[in-house]
Amino acid sequence: MDRLQAMEVFTRVVETNSFSKAAELMDLPRGSVSNLVQALELHVGVRLLNRTTRQVSVTEDGALYYERCVQILGEIADADASLSNKLQNPTGTIRIDTSGTLARALLLPALADFYQKYPHIQVRLGLADRNIDLIQDGVDCVIRMGPVEESSMVARAIGNARLTTCASPAYLDTHGTPATIDDLREHNTVNYVSSRTGKTFPFEFIADGETQRLPLTGVLSVNDGATYITAGALGHGIIQPSRFMVSELIERGELVEILTQYTIPTTSLSLIYPHRRGLSSRVRAFSEWFADLARQHPDLQ
Repeated sequence: MDRLQAMEVFTRVVETNSFSKAAELMDLPRGSVSNLVQALELHVGVRLLNRTTRQVSVTEDGALYYERCVQILGEIADADASLSNKLQNPTGTIRIDTSGTLARALLLPALADFYQKYPHIQVRLGLADRNIDLIQDGVDCVIRMGPVEESSMVARAIGNARLTTCASPAYLDTHGTPATIDDLREHNTVNYVSSRTGKTFPFEFIADGETQRLPLTGVLSVNDGATYITAGALGHGIIQPSRFMVSELIERGELVEILTQYTIPTTSLSLIYPHRRGLSSRVRAFSEWFADLARQHPDLQ
């Protein structure tokens, strides 16, 4: 038995509450996962997991052993990452979760550069705009905009995204161009509803040194970033997205920036990890690369 592999398998089973899920995340046959856990139990001399036909749960001894396994595996990962060759040539798969809009506007156009720097890392990109369980879903890190609400997670601040207020030329031709914030109350807006929180985001501006939030009532509300931007480009109303997500549409004239005399509060951009200990060299590499990408972007401060 490879004891370290068995410990890794055991921690995955505990975290996912499933032999099948652990096998899927580790690219192992389910039978191998079961056999490794059984061998580990035989080695330590106690039952680590309770198994039924419907679920898997950790025993009291298993919970104590799990904590020690996490610590040991984390220290091994730190030791590996300390080697210069590992830092320069990390290998393996990194699982990243983010929104489809952010992936299309920022991440995907730059991935060729990442692969050139790190040709031995494979990226598995999950697209969602919702709260996920990083451990349960086997995700290494999440790229997220807005405040980080999970106190148990480790967040690295990457930058602050500029927002812009804009509308399609067709909309402005039909309804006119608002000259002041107050004029917005007479216009149609597309409302963005967070699929993570159910919250409808108001338009925000800084005027006279104070942040003004306008809870506008539009006839269309959406909970997907790409749909939100498309709705604005099709003339359904005024939108206030992150500027890096619509910069190409602005350059092509499909969206027109308005009310540019007002400053808009920025939105934070973060990388979120399950925990700091045990951060692999490939996740460290991606984190540094993504932070550098954000630093070079004109719409990310």
